[in-house]
Amino acid sequence: MKKIKANFFLLLFSLALFSCHQAEKKESENKKDTMAVQSNADTSSFAKNLSALTMQLNADPKNSDLYYSRAKLYLDNKNFSAAQSDITQALNMDSTKADYYLILADLQFANYKLKNATASFEKSLKLDPKNIQANLKLAELYLYLKGYPKVFEYADAALKIDKHTAKAYFIKGFAFAENGDTTSAISSLQTVVELEPNNFDAYMELGNLFEAKHSKLAFQYYDNALRIKPNDLLALYDRSNCYQEFEDYNKAIEGYYAILKIDSNYADAHYNLGYIHLVFLKVYNQAIKHFTDAIRAKPDYYEAWYNRGFCYENLGNIAAAKENYEEALKLKLDYELAKKGLVRVKQ
Repeated sequence: MKKIKANFFLLLFSLALFSCHQAEKKESENKKDTMAVQSNADTSSFAKNLSALTMQLNADPKNSDLYYSRAKLYLDNKNFSAAQSDITQALNMDSTKADYYLILADLQFANYKLKNATASFEKSLKLDPKNIQANLKLAELYLYLKGYPKVFEYADAALKIDKHTAKAYFIKGFAFAENGDTTSAISSLQTVVELEPNNFDAYMELGNLFEAKHSKLAFQYYDNALRIKPNDLLALYDRSNCYQEFEDYNKAIEGYYAILKIDSNYADAHYNLGYIHLVFLKVYNQAIKHFTDAIRAKPDYYEAWYNRGFCYENLGNIAAAKENYEEALKLKLDYELAKKGLVRVKQ
């Protein structure tokens, strides 16, 4: 069975997504027209704000705060070179502002200059020891580096400044989870949703954690996530997969089809439909159809090639089974299941 787990750290530390901005651009081009309208509105808002800041800078070119504000605007729009130019100018004019170093550190992190980013975050904190954002950024960075003692140190420092800082509990939740302390992870993330009842990411991770414990409480958290984002594909997928884990195949199938109504090329939904029909329902021709759809959506999906071959083997079509097993091995040379499949059909 194919199971996607959300990489919530990439959601947590949004700058980690910046390196993928070209892929995101390609994905955004495939969105429906309603999403394109929102994108155009965002672009218009950016252009309007940029024009206003540039006009202010032309009138007041020695104002470092204006350079900082424009750098932040560029950074939010993923225009790194322009953001770097403006924040450098701001720091050259005034090197005593903690928030300036946060922008600089974000840019350094986006370019994987982790030592430089750490130094800049620390500089920001030195200038303003009660800066919650600096503490949170350092906690995030050390979570990325798996430096867990530092994660807790900086997250707890943020909580000492403001005990209602949901993001600090969020970061601690992931640190606990990565260290195998599920109980503490759940406790931290439950605090997050108490403080922020519409925190989609926290609900999703709680769903994942309870699903891993084989607890039906997972559905409660997935449902809450979908209350916030009804058409989120990952939330729909995880809930459907959870139904599959609990052997409620009708609801799992219904959920996967709901995904495909939104995105007909969602390869893992096709794959899991194939898996259910192959392993649990033994309806091999229907399973072949779903695995074929998964392969069409993702041609290098070697597990789908193998399972389609296994369907053909069960139907007695040895030639087709052999062809699929060979293709799976082309895609993954060390794929043991495909190797064993070829041994079976060659006997």
